[in-house]
Amino acid sequence: MRVVVVGAGKLGYTIAELLSSEQIAVTVIDREESQLTAVKNNLDVLTITANGASPITMDDPDVNGADVFIAVTGTDEVNMVACILAKKHGIKHTIARIRDMQFISEAKDYLKKNFDIDLMLNPEVIAAHEIYRILMTPAALDVDEFAGGKVRLFEVKIHKDSKYIDIPFKKLRLPEGVLAGLIFRDHRMIIPHGDDSLQVHDNAYFIGFPDAIEKFSSNFVQQDSRKLERVMIIGAGRIGRTLAVMLGNAGVNVKVIEKDRDRCEDMAQLLTGDSIAIYGDGTNVDLLAQEGIASADVIVCLTEDDKLNLMMALLAKHLGAKKTVVRVYRTEYADLIEKVGVDVVISARLLSASEVLAFVRRGGVVSVSILEGARAEAVEVIVQKGAKVAEKKLMDVRLPKSCLVCAYVRKNKAAIPNGNTILLPGDRTILFCLRGAAQEVMTWFN
Repeated sequence: MRVVVVGAGKLGYTIAELLSSEQIAVTVIDREESQLTAVKNNLDVLTITANGASPITMDDPDVNGADVFIAVTGTDEVNMVACILAKKHGIKHTIARIRDMQFISEAKDYLKKNFDIDLMLNPEVIAAHEIYRILMTPAALDVDEFAGGKVRLFEVKIHKDSKYIDIPFKKLRLPEGVLAGLIFRDHRMIIPHGDDSLQVHDNAYFIGFPDAIEKFSSNFVQQDSRKLERVMIIGAGRIGRTLAVMLGNAGVNVKVIEKDRDRCEDMAQLLTGDSIAIYGDGTNVDLLAQEGIASADVIVCLTEDDKLNLMMALLAKHLGAKKTVVRVYRTEYADLIEKVGVDVVISARLLSASEVLAFVRRGGVVSVSILEGARAEAVEVIVQKGAKVAEKKLMDVRLPKSCLVCAYVRKNKAAIPNGNTILLPGDRTILFCLRGAAQEVMTWFN
């Protein structure tokens, strides 16, 4: 498979990195040579210095005839034109980053039909939805859904007072409809087996039926936690604006602090009810204390500076904030940020790159969730006719140990599998697999 990525910025780099790790032939195009330096130095991909929205570039033999064309420059119009030209030059599938909310909300169907764009990415909206899902589940570090909401993924930090510590999984009695799928411990991803057990400070991933997971998650809610009522957001960029509106519509009281007056005024126009936008500096201790940071249930730091977000989150914790969420651009900072006490770290570009990865894999792959900074994946895949895993007992299939079948949906009904389960063609199957093993694992289902 050949994939062309136009735009060597942060999102383009992340997409190229993920795809090249899958042994996919990737070509990265950018009109600025300086933008391609990091790609050349760190990734095993081909680079071209050119205008990705030019008909001349489309005639390049390294571009013409590609399987997938991905335009993720900083300009929506350039991305749309590039995708139109790609289709005209015989490239079958196109993906465009479109950040203008008016395009997404009012013209999405028109763009898809008339511009023939197969997948539209808005990283900020994707990130806002992810944060919203996490905030609405009090104990969660991460929440994701599969098979149209019939299966839910739930990540939680294991605290020292948890009743599930040190019990081998073969003796652990989890509620019906809940399965322990993955453990992140000391920078290692572990697919749990019978003799494994949960330890203090583990990040544990559970998967199962939404009702069962929702009830089960209450076991991990700290005693001082309560229903989400007050959220403070620092930064009124695209993520902040989208998230504030979503939370306000859910009845949550929101305070948004923004030091840019124009952004702050735009934010104020969108807020309803008791929610307010405050013109000020989110690093000002007196302002944060005055606006009640100690009584906020969650502080969400969404500026465009990773170091500033970390500093504000630590400051918020010092002033009494109960939970902090930080947005990062550089995914390599995620481990460090979590180590120093930040509760949830979100990368908008990793979330978007996972959607691209699912699209590029196709072959029955419906969605991909990148976990723990791309160390593992949760994959939803449709079992294909003739697949090695089809119509055999799972205990007889002998899937790689780096993979775990967590759930499946058949005839619109979800189920948790066991060794005697037989998967059939057409089943929607949700898997956990360690990073680097995904390509091998997919061969069992395709």
